Amino acid sequence: MAAHYRLDTLGNHAYPIQAEIDEAIAASGVTSGIAVVSAPHTTAGLGIISYHDPLGLEDVMDELDRLVPARITFKHEHDTPQDAAGHVRSTLVGPTISLIVEDGKALVGHSQKVFFLEFDGPRKREYFVQVVPTAGGAR
Repeated sequence: MAAHYRLDTLGNHAYPIQAEIDEAIAASGVTSGIAVVSAPHTTAGLGIISYHDPLGLEDVMDELDRLVPARITFKHEHDTPQDAAGHVRSTLVGPTISLIVEDGKALVGHSQKVFFLEFDGPRKREYFVQVVPTAGGAR
């Protein structure tokens, strides 16, 4: 069963969720497998980002804003220009990440963590973590 998490975003930022992913992996009892993280939203995404310098997180969000700015010329504006831009950003970044699990831990670099990327906040969000064992990977 997938672990379910809720997140109240305050605005368009990168929110750390690595601790919850690690918690879901530990609770699963899987020692070797795959952890799939999914954000079921059309205006949010997931990214693996270096967390040492918080300005790097701002750079990621700023660059996505520069690449896909909120503007009134989107053809599919049913809500706001920010909402329409969020749809495009989510498509570019993606709402799902798969992580290799080995020795009961997600294999991410020493300076990497998974972040929930909000493109249309503030919002009430959710995300899921499903851990699947490989052959011999369950405790």
